[in-house]
Amino acid sequence: MKEAEVKDRHRKYLILFLGLALLLAIAVVAYRLTPTPTPTCTPTPSTATNVKITKIFYDGLEPRTESDEYVEIKNLGSEPVDLEGWVIKDISEGYPSLTFPAYILQPGKSIRVYTNEIHPEYGGFSFGSGKAVWNNSSHDTAVLYNAQGQEVSRKSY
Repeated sequence: MKEAEVKDRHRKYLILFLGLALLLAIAVVAYRLTPTPTPTCTPTPSTATNVKITKIFYDGLEPRTESDEYVEIKNLGSEPVDLEGWVIKDISEGYPSLTFPAYILQPGKSIRVYTNEIHPEYGGFSFGSGKAVWNNSSHDTAVLYNAQGQEVSRKSY
């Protein structure tokens, strides 16, 4: 091979090498300039502070047992709330209480927990008590606890 051909070949290799080195340098710089994504938190279900006891119908129309008494609970928020594990309780006597099964309370919707009746149109919840739950002659208080045992709402009459 002639000296000129060798120099020409070396020049081509040098250009190829420099081109590859430039591409590698660009890739390294681009990698370093690419921002690392910030981890995002998964939204948690509603804090449920918008779930409130809105009514206690304490003087039922059914004689003696007052099975039609109820506590009404409403989701005043804008997000659905899963009531599974939540507890509604008459704290004046310490009983009865009802622990909710899995149930999604939609925004703006209400459920009722009856003394001893089942009303599917209001969620179908009942204390299953054979006698009146809510006192007609003195004050009484209902408390709603979330699944972590924190008080969410309280209503007295």
